[in-house]
This record gives sequence, structure tokens and C-alpha cells, in this order.
Amino acid sequence: MYLQKTDQAVLELARRDRKLLLKERALLLLADGQKSDTELLAMVQAEAPMLQSLVAQGFLVRRLPAATNRTPSPPTPSPTPLAADTPPAPRVAADTFDGKRSLATTRMFLFDLTERMFSRRDPALAQAFRDRFREARDRASMVAVSRELLQHIEEQAGASRADEISARLAMLLPDEVSA
Repeated sequence: MYLQKTDQAVLELARRDRKLLLKERALLLLADGQKSDTELLAMVQAEAPMLQSLVAQGFLVRRLPAATNRTPSPPTPSPTPLAADTPPAPRVAADTFDGKRSLATTRMFLFDLTERMFSRRDPALAQAFRDRFREARDRASMVAVSRELLQHIEEQAGASRADEISARLAMLLPDEVSA
């Protein structure tokens, strides 16, 4: 079974007032219906109860793998209806990314981010991250270094900024390729 985010999760990710932890939000961002529980937990370094809680709260639903799901199933409605008084989050041109997902694109984004966030405040830390991003040759190592960078960003700029950057990374990183 694979995990897919619900309409409720999409709404939660778009909200300005964060109610979930950074790791919970990361799980929602990465749940695309193509990753299993163990894959998601490994990517975010979280424990199973956190994932079970998101399923129980209606943020995630379990789906069959696309290869075995021969008949199209109607979309499952969100367990909780969207409030009529909640306006949709405004879309910003920077929120759309129609380019090719690649490690090179992701690396350039992370280099730029490292420069802007840390080169003046902590040049040694910025250099360490630049070196580690240069050495990251696959998706797993890129995600590992990115996760550490996000922790530093959360400490210096807050959880909201770290969440925004995490969402950008989810758009830029290439999908995992099965060998």
C-alpha cells in the first residue's frame, strides 16, 4: 500500500497557521501515492506512530500501487469537508515549477539558498554545506544533506520558512527510480 495526501492535507499545507510539526508536514509533502510507509518514514527519519496519526486524522489515505490498480477508482473525498469561509491560498508565480526535476537543479537551488542564508552569518557552515552538496551524487545523499540544512534554517529563520523551502525541494527533487 502507498500513501496519498487528501484534500485536507493539501489545505493544511497551504495554510499560514501551522498546526503540524515539520516532520508531519514533510510526510504530507512527500506522500504522492507512489511511496510506501517505510519509504516515507526513512526519507523524513520519523517513527510509524507519526504516520499512523496522520492517517487517523484524515491527512493521508492508503492506496494500491498503480500497477495493480487496473480499474480507475473515484477520488476519495476528504474526511472533513473544506470550510466555505476558508479562502484558498493565493498562488504565486514562484509556486509553479514546470521545469525538469533533476539533482543538478536541486543542487543549484541549495547552493543559492546556502549562500543567501549562511555565507555572511557563518561562512564555515556555508562552506561545509557547499562541499557536502558537491559530494551528493544521488537522491538519498542529497535528501540527507538537505534535511540537515532545513534544521539549520528552522533554527535561524523559523519553522514556516523551513516548510516553504521543504515544499520547493519536493518540487525540484527527481522522483526515485526503481532499479
